[in-house]
Amino acid sequence: MSEETMIVRKEGRAGRLTFNREKALNALDFDMAMAIERALVAWRDDPEVEIVVIDAVGPRAFCAGGDIAKIYHQGRAGDFTTGPKFWRDEYRMNADLAEYPKPIVSFMQGFVMGGGVGVGGHVTCRVVGDTTQIAMPECGIGLIPDVGGTLLLARAPGRVGEYLGLTGARIGAADAIYAGFADVYAPEAEWEALKARLVETADLGVIARGRMPEAKGFLADRRPQIEAAFGGANLREIVASLETAGTVFAAETLATIRRNSALSMEAALRLVRMTRATPDIRSALENEFRFTLRAVEHADFLEGVRAQIIDKDRKPVWKYSLETLPEAAVAALLEPLPKGWEIPFAA
Repeated sequence: MSEETMIVRKEGRAGRLTFNREKALNALDFDMAMAIERALVAWRDDPEVEIVVIDAVGPRAFCAGGDIAKIYHQGRAGDFTTGPKFWRDEYRMNADLAEYPKPIVSFMQGFVMGGGVGVGGHVTCRVVGDTTQIAMPECGIGLIPDVGGTLLLARAPGRVGEYLGLTGARIGAADAIYAGFADVYAPEAEWEALKARLVETADLGVIARGRMPEAKGFLADRRPQIEAAFGGANLREIVASLETAGTVFAAETLATIRRNSALSMEAALRLVRMTRATPDIRSALENEFRFTLRAVEHADFLEGVRAQIIDKDRKPVWKYSLETLPEAAVAALLEPLPKGWEIPFAA
C-alpha cells in the first residue's frame, strides 16, 4: 500500500482517499486522478460507504498542483493533445467531487494549489489548519486558474476572486475561509482524532464550526484596495488603477502582475466573470477547458513551465506584454469548445 500514489480503501463507515507522493508534494498525475474517479464511482451506491474522507501524507502539502512536467515535455515534442486529454478527464473528476451525493470531507494541510484545489476545494466540508497555504498560481506558468477554480474565485466576496486569480497570491486558513476556499479551521493536532470520529460515525457534526486560527488574514483589511483596483473592465484598466493608487499594496500587486503572463491574466479575468454569470461547476470547467485545450500549442504554457519548473530561471519570455496584448489572441483562446472535445460529465 505504501507504494500507491493514491491510497484508496474503506474504513468503518467511510471511503478513504489519501495522496501518497510526499516527496513530490503530492502532485496530482493522471493515474491519481483516475483512482479518485474510480473510487467515487464504486462508492456511490455502496451502502458500506456513508462518507468520504480525503487527506494526504506528509506535513508539507495536501497537493501542490498537477504534475505538469510530462505535459511540458510532450508539448515540446509536438504532442498538443495528450495534455488536453488529461485535463478533460481531470475536470470530469472535479465535477464528480462537487456533485457527489454523499458527504465528502477534505483535510488540507500545507500547500494546496491548482490541482489540489480541484480535489479538496469543491467538497462538502473543507478543513484547513495553521500550515495551510492555498493558491491558484496558474497565471505565473502561462495557464489559467482551472479545475473549477474559477467557480471558487467567482464566488469569493467582491473582487477578491479577480485579485487571487490574477496574482496567484497565497492565503492561509483565515483567508481561505473568508474567500470561500474552505469551511472549517481546526488545529492540525486534532485532525487524526477528527478523521477517526468521521470514520466511526459518518457524522459531519463531529467537526466543530466557527473556530478561527490565531493568525489573522489579510484579505479583509485589503478589501477596499482590492475593490478599487480589480473592478476594472480589463487587465489594462486594473493595471492603470494600481499605477495611480500610490500604496504599498498597489506596488506589490503591480510587481506580481508584471511577472505573470498577460495573455493568461486577461483570459483568467474573463473566465472568472463568465463563471460568475453562470456559477455552477460544469459551466466553470467547460469555460476553463476552452483555454486549457489550446494552452499547450497557443498560449504561454510551455514557456511558463520551462521558466518556473524545468530550467527554474524564473525569467519567462511571454508572447505579449501588458501593452502589446492583442484582443484577437485572447478571444481565440476562449472560443467555444470544438465538436468532439466536450467534457464527458457523468449522467
